[in-house]
Amino acid sequence: MNRAPILFDLPAQIDTPRLILRPPRAGDGAAVLDAVGDSLTELRQWPANLPWAVPEPELDAFETFCRRSHAQFILREHLNYLILDRDTARLLGVCSLHALKWPERFAEIGFWGRSGTHGQGYVTEAVTALKAFAIETFGAQRIELLTDARNTRARALAERVGFKLEGVLQHYAKAPDGSLHDTALYALIP
Repeated sequence: MNRAPILFDLPAQIDTPRLILRPPRAGDGAAVLDAVGDSLTELRQWPANLPWAVPEPELDAFETFCRRSHAQFILREHLNYLILDRDTARLLGVCSLHALKWPERFAEIGFWGRSGTHGQGYVTEAVTALKAFAIETFGAQRIELLTDARNTRARALAERVGFKLEGVLQHYAKAPDGSLHDTALYALIP
């Protein structure tokens, strides 16, 4: 690929039957704070993969995340998407394509879902849509999904949407407290 990533036109949002996925923007910090606040107990189970969930949540931190995400999206450096309920606009989580390597068409996919919405298929629907977007729009040749090896819910989702386990990386991720955690590495080769 010879074109600079910033020259690629990407859709402003991704629509699914029940969801809207769109990049965060200025003013979204309060909605992210609310969703994270509802989900802290679950998110904090995975400190090596979600270190941002360890400190007490603050509006400024999440507003900064939203504004930085908007800039990174424009620059095509990191593609964060808010997962919004199509009917209510309630924030249900976040999914992203990160660790982008445009020439190699490589990306990692990440996600988290709001507590209280698990088992309803929202994150599965969002990750499926983002996976399709990565293949069809980004031209992904390899997509990785890394999660704490003990996170059975995330591992089941990875397999449900077509990722294959390549292995468990021992002591791969370091939590803010310095402890090391095993990471399950899943990949999808379109």
